[in-house]
Amino acid sequence: MTHLALNGSAIDGGLYHWFITQAAHSPHWFDDLVSFYASYGLGLFALLMVAGWWRARTAGSATAMATALAVPVAVVAAYVANDLVKSVFDEVRPCQVITAPATIQPCPGVGDWSFPSNHSAIAAASAAALWLLDRRLGAIAALAALVMGFARIWVGAHYPHDVLVGLALGAAVAVPVVLAARRWGPPLVVRLESGFLRPFLTAAAADSQAADSRGAGAEPGQPSSTDSPGVSRR
Repeated sequence: MTHLALNGSAIDGGLYHWFITQAAHSPHWFDDLVSFYASYGLGLFALLMVAGWWRARTAGSATAMATALAVPVAVVAAYVANDLVKSVFDEVRPCQVITAPATIQPCPGVGDWSFPSNHSAIAAASAAALWLLDRRLGAIAALAALVMGFARIWVGAHYPHDVLVGLALGAAVAVPVVLAARRWGPPLVVRLESGFLRPFLTAAAADSQAADSRGAGAEPGQPSSTDSPGVSRR
């Protein structure tokens, strides 16, 4: 495969230097907080995916569940696409080119290329996919993705253009994956609901079992609580 050398410092090295200078003069507690999020913040997106799955499960909609299940698939697809682009461009990490002031995180080693940002691609893919599933979760994820991009520059791991391209690429890959799942996934979800995966795909199974249990516990000749006047079935 042909590798293309990319001189990131000629694109926005000055802006990167401004970021790391601000980081060098910021309070330690703030740098520690940003550094922690830059390293472990992707876990937040995993939690949002679980929340999206849970909402889809309780909604009882095959389309919602197909969309929820497509979210992690879209994220993996975005990561693979971003990694393919990264394998084409050899852009040295900015902290290896602009060495002063010192970054608040250790600089990645030689050969760990910078363009585009994997963290940003994953974050943007999560946000775009979750937006198509649930607007509220998507809005939270979108804000978290922007903060992730900022954090990756602040700690000195990426140039701003690494982050911007990563965000754009992640969203561009995730959206068609999720839209395809919404279009063709519901029939598969319906079929899977007839098997042992039903409790993971819909809450209706648990609701019906609870109703059957209440009905079985009623005295002979007495209506169960679910059959009582004024109690509607969902």
